[in-house]
Amino acid sequence: MEKKKKKILLGILIFISIIGIAGAGAVYYYLFAPQFHPQKTAYIYIDRDDTADSIYNKVKAQGNPRSFIGFKWMAQWRDYPRNIHTGRYAIRPGENTYHVFSRLYRGYQEPLNLTIGSVRTLDKLARSVGRQLMIDSAEIARTMNDSLFRHKLGYNKETMACLFIPETYQVYWDMSVEDFFKRMRKEHQRFWNQKRLDQAKAIGMTPEEVCTLASIVEEETNNNPEKPMVAGLYINRLHAGMPLQADPTVKFALQDFGLRRITNEHLTIDSPYNTYRNPSLPPGPIRIPSPVGLDAVLNHAKHNYIYMCAKEDFSGTHNFASNYADHMKNARKYWKALNERKIFN
Repeated sequence: MEKKKKKILLGILIFISIIGIAGAGAVYYYLFAPQFHPQKTAYIYIDRDDTADSIYNKVKAQGNPRSFIGFKWMAQWRDYPRNIHTGRYAIRPGENTYHVFSRLYRGYQEPLNLTIGSVRTLDKLARSVGRQLMIDSAEIARTMNDSLFRHKLGYNKETMACLFIPETYQVYWDMSVEDFFKRMRKEHQRFWNQKRLDQAKAIGMTPEEVCTLASIVEEETNNNPEKPMVAGLYINRLHAGMPLQADPTVKFALQDFGLRRITNEHLTIDSPYNTYRNPSLPPGPIRIPSPVGLDAVLNHAKHNYIYMCAKEDFSGTHNFASNYADHMKNARKYWKALNERKIFN
């Protein structure tokens, strides 16, 4: 009888051990063995309106898991539906369930590259940022159009574009609109260091005026080596009290950026951005200039040119002149090339 009891007890212990080993094996397999197998690092984006179910679908669709049982276990155990964090999260090939779930549960996001482009209007900027971040473009536009907000930063409607320095920045996808503008302010201050502030002061300009002139320079030429030459020409004109007579400002005034030929009729528009009628800088930039354009103004070429005309070879560069007679020779060559190509507007 005693031997029988021992056999039963031993059998129970063996059974419990088998169950324990099997359970441990299951836990290891579902939680710690490689479960996710995307072809390359995949990213899921968790928005404000996402639910646990919609997140499960995103993880399965992007992560290509061999089994999703462990993820559901973890979600139930940690009450994930009540602990959802917005953001952009990475799922790498060969990762286990524990690491993927923990990342989402703790809100450990993967940063992304936010590109601020050298665009012509703040509306385009808002749309571009809205496509890259969780922030809605309308929210960005609404903030930029808030006069109290602009005043707090030291800008007005015309100069607001000066806040932005086109570059690529690492940020979190779900950053708030407040954090977005704080970051832009920080990057603006980083760019406008003491050296650049001193350079602006040396040519008698504020950073906003440098930004405005840089925007004109960048509309005039895409050729980076030529930008300091163009900047120097416009600075010569400003110092001589001459109107800038910059065609891109007329296009901006007309809001017709596709114009290829400015006529006398275009020059009659009554706008502070018409630099044929107003002998000074326009009230603000006509695009968001790049760091190259800003530095082209701060480090402008020293010369005596006050006229320029697009080259007749349509290379995107210019012929420069220090007197009107030479300028007209250059202009006639360009007009002839336009006529030959039947470009009338």
